[in-house]
Amino acid sequence: MPNDFNQQIIDEFRANAGRVGGPFEGARLILLTTTGARTGAPHTTPVGYLPDTERILVIASAGGGPRHPDWYRNLLADPLVTVEDGVFTYQARAVVLSGAERERIFARAVEADPGWAAYQAKTSRVIPVVALHQVAGGPPEAASWGAALKLIHDAFRRELALIRDEVARSGPGLGAQLRVNCLTVCQGLHHHHRNEDAGMFAALDGQRPDLAPTLDRLREEHRRVAALVERLQRVIGDPAADPAGVRREVEDLITELEAHLTYEEEQLIPVLDGTDQA
Repeated sequence: MPNDFNQQIIDEFRANAGRVGGPFEGARLILLTTTGARTGAPHTTPVGYLPDTERILVIASAGGGPRHPDWYRNLLADPLVTVEDGVFTYQARAVVLSGAERERIFARAVEADPGWAAYQAKTSRVIPVVALHQVAGGPPEAASWGAALKLIHDAFRRELALIRDEVARSGPGLGAQLRVNCLTVCQGLHHHHRNEDAGMFAALDGQRPDLAPTLDRLREEHRRVAALVERLQRVIGDPAADPAGVRREVEDLITELEAHLTYEEEQLIPVLDGTDQA
């Protein structure tokens, strides 16, 4: 892609917490910053990714072109990269997959989107698959703690909306990548709510005893969401899972979670930002 087009996508991504329009609307996209192999300068590129529970995967397709993309050649020289996902910016270690693992992951990607196979058919090079493992990070880049909470919540809303659409389009079977997408968001919700219980809620217990009824309700909602997450995980763990059943579980989770997130934002964002009247 021309650099000016890339820059438009980068600017829109950063201005809209990872959301972009045009050909990338609804796509899972990150900004990947590598160190130039020849120049040593940072080089940022919008790249599509696949969730993979504790890591994310990027595919160096270059649209099926004859040469590996610059970002891939850069990370071969220096595998420490920076990832922006729209909420968090973090350092990651890039690992190029090989052998059976690469073949399995690429086949999974092709099952989810035949476009990857079309790219491979256009070139004689074996299209690389790269895993990005987070090694360091920080809090969301937001103007306030309340804004950070809303960013995180909106990321879950967006991912679940993508999964809802993917399940609706899945046909008679449930693809391997879609199962991984579901498992990844389930794991993310578990980590987020566990951190809230042990961190933010525990701190507010000591600082704001008047919030006890609100926090008790939020903890109970966490338990209800956890039960729905467990149900979804059981369903997608069944090799013969019926997409209609998965769709019902996803809808139940979205309904419960949306009500929970909205209530939490209404109650806690004013507290976190110091604008409540307590």
